[in-house]
Amino acid sequence: MAVKLRLTRVGSKKNPIYRVVAADTRSPRDGRFLEIVGRYNPQTHPSTIELDAEKVKVWLGKGALPTEAVARLIKVSGIS
Repeated sequence: MAVKLRLTRVGSKKNPIYRVVAADTRSPRDGRFLEIVGRYNPQTHPSTIELDAEKVKVWLGKGALPTEAVARLIKVSGIS
């Protein structure tokens, strides 16, 4: 089972808010996920990024691959 750290949209129409989740690559974008590791709100100025550093590090240690967008969020939040 391949796991990715990716964004899941939870906001309403024209109001995007995202969760950062660890999910199986075969599941749909807004479908089943394994664990929520953070939140991202692009509508606030500056954008709100809330990531649980411990959970992110655990999933990266287990071999989960972040998508490009999540990799940028991890870099901006300073998690190595």
